[in-house]
Amino acid sequence: MTKTYETYQQRLQQIHDLYAAAAVLSWDKEVYMPVKGARYRSRQVATLSGLAHDQFTESAFGDLLHALLGKNDLPDPERRNLERTLEDYTKATRLDRAFVERRSNAISDGYHRWLKARKANDFTVFQPALETLIALKKEEADRIGYEDHPYDALLDQFEPGYRSHQLDTLFADVREQLVPFVRDLRAKPQVDDQFLYQTYPKDEQWEFSLHTLRNIGYDFDAGRQDFSPHPFTITFSPEDVRVTTQFNEQNFATMCWSSIHEGGHALYEQGLPADQYGLPLGQACSLGIHESQSRLWENQVGRSLPYWRAHFPELQKRFPKQLKDTTVEQFFRGINKIVPHPIRIESDELHYHFHILIRYELEKAMIEDNLAVADLPTAWNEKYKAYLDLDIPSDNRGCLQDIHWAHGSIGYFPTYSLGSFYAAQFYAKACTDIPNLEEEIGQGNNQSLITWLRDNIHAHGRYFTADELCRRVTGESLNFEHFMTYARAKYQQIYR
Repeated sequence: MTKTYETYQQRLQQIHDLYAAAAVLSWDKEVYMPVKGARYRSRQVATLSGLAHDQFTESAFGDLLHALLGKNDLPDPERRNLERTLEDYTKATRLDRAFVERRSNAISDGYHRWLKARKANDFTVFQPALETLIALKKEEADRIGYEDHPYDALLDQFEPGYRSHQLDTLFADVREQLVPFVRDLRAKPQVDDQFLYQTYPKDEQWEFSLHTLRNIGYDFDAGRQDFSPHPFTITFSPEDVRVTTQFNEQNFATMCWSSIHEGGHALYEQGLPADQYGLPLGQACSLGIHESQSRLWENQVGRSLPYWRAHFPELQKRFPKQLKDTTVEQFFRGINKIVPHPIRIESDELHYHFHILIRYELEKAMIEDNLAVADLPTAWNEKYKAYLDLDIPSDNRGCLQDIHWAHGSIGYFPTYSLGSFYAAQFYAKACTDIPNLEEEIGQGNNQSLITWLRDNIHAHGRYFTADELCRRVTGESLNFEHFMTYARAKYQQIYR
């Protein structure tokens, strides 16, 4: 293998092509594939994943990385690409192809068992697949290696450098600051959100969701929106980034903020440097940073009064009967109602972190062998009673509601809370850098914010770690107090 940077670049981009092809098949699996296609689709994805893994972990490729990093005349971006790739290579070489294919097949099987379990409203249908996946994730943690806790090896795949002891501290802040604040809000006279729970026809909701995606800057020439059982964003290149959404004709919120949330993810992917396709500098920094982009658009923007001052007239025009007696101020207060809900993606933005805390505690306990998979529904229901004072009526509205464990994504859930906290910190800095930002948003103009995010977050890819990026943009590491400052200001206004 010729030891040049161009050789490295071509090889890594070819490997990425295989992963992108597998991603297309995975997207189709969740959007359009017929039910009987599951068995062979699992094989197809596993084959592509195995081929990509083989090429990436070849010793000759490792030799190329070491040889290139030994040179002293590399430009800084090229060196950083090589350094990040070597980090990935070191982790990947600890997983052989047989394991990667076993994991891929288990994920495909887990996804289809999860769909059947949801349809049957019966966790026991999914239980054997989840037991297999948990066993595989424990084996994966052992293969990759860790210093303090096996969960750290899994978390590191989504949030490089972050550790479970840091999450324990962060969620302690949630318990000590956010929990009593929410308790105080719930003691106040409640706001009215009944206008959300009328019949909002699916087609009209769909058209408005396309309107909102265009307004926040999503490029439909480089993507599309479809329906899926669980909303997600998937990217094949910066010029092909797709989103999915859900709908509920009796709840306007389901599709609207699902689309804005996924649109925020997609904006990040569409904003990554296209000339770094397949290379670390063309990839997202971390899932926490990724989630900060979706949460910023969903909450700091999409649930703000300035945003709806610009867009409520259009919404009223599309749904005149449903919203004829609702003012924009009533709408703003109603869409931010604080009330516990059993479904994570339908939760308000404050209770949301209780949902993440519960999932973190449960998946960490399963990895520690302190919770048997068979006992998950009972443990889930007990924690919802303790944290949210809710009785969970069924598995569908309980431990079967999320797709993540069916995907084998253990260590993923905490990035949702990390992302929300990063979002508050980034948005506060954007408001400082752009003094009239909220005035512009109130006029329907999001371009200054898009540009700020492109320049400060998107353009760097994986050049920085999440902590380095946060300190570069805001001058400090992740600080939970920024989220609490945002929450206090917003909800004291709403609950007066």
